[in-house]
Amino acid sequence: MSGLGVEETMALRFEHRGTELGASVVDRVWRTRSDAEDTMTSAARTCWHLIVSRRRGCLLAGLRGPETRATIAPVPPDTEFLGVRFALGTVLRPHPAGSIIDGHVPFPVTDSGRVVIGGDDWEVPTYENVEHFVRRLQDAGLLVRSRLREEEREHPGVAGPTARTLQRRYRAVTGLSRTAVAQIDRANAAATMLRDGHGWRAVVETLGYFDQAHLARALRRYVGRTTRELQGGEHATMSFLYKTHPVPGS
Repeated sequence: MSGLGVEETMALRFEHRGTELGASVVDRVWRTRSDAEDTMTSAARTCWHLIVSRRRGCLLAGLRGPETRATIAPVPPDTEFLGVRFALGTVLRPHPAGSIIDGHVPFPVTDSGRVVIGGDDWEVPTYENVEHFVRRLQDAGLLVRSRLREEEREHPGVAGPTARTLQRRYRAVTGLSRTAVAQIDRANAAATMLRDGHGWRAVVETLGYFDQAHLARALRRYVGRTTRELQGGEHATMSFLYKTHPVPGS
């Protein structure tokens, strides 16, 4: 397991890690537990998540789609959460990303505590065995990795019909445009830099924002926090921020 990390907010302590599957399939695995009822600011994300929660013996599972803006979500008390963030371009065939933009799809759960995906029931993954769960979905043909990266390398800087075809393909696979992916990734990287102690000028210069006002608008829309809040350690409950590649959309 690579890239172990811990991030804390006022009420939630996120533990997260990479996987041996490689970043082309699963971007990150995370878990947390809520001790009290609260609300959480969920930052915009370009990828979809599998979310599993357990509360007082009740198991819930489902997909949370890519999010195009920061939102406020309720956090129930005494609940354990497991999240699997799949890499951009990974496709769960019964539920393409475009069908769950800014949305959530619940999965049926059997009486024996198994989750139903694609008509079959599956053992619910744990933080430790996510890799096994993902490989089984791949073996069943339900989870596939698109050729977005390969197609972009094969047709660099193209224009005309081929470019339009690639753009349609990109949106069909991810549910988002390249521009939206770049803007969301950049805002997440900016928020991470600010929480790591960098000043706004360094963020603007590094990530290519026009000025402080441009950065502030992006943070409000995609992260739901101001520069001052992120720099000052005012960690109200929010989805955890982990480092993205400095090149948006990559």
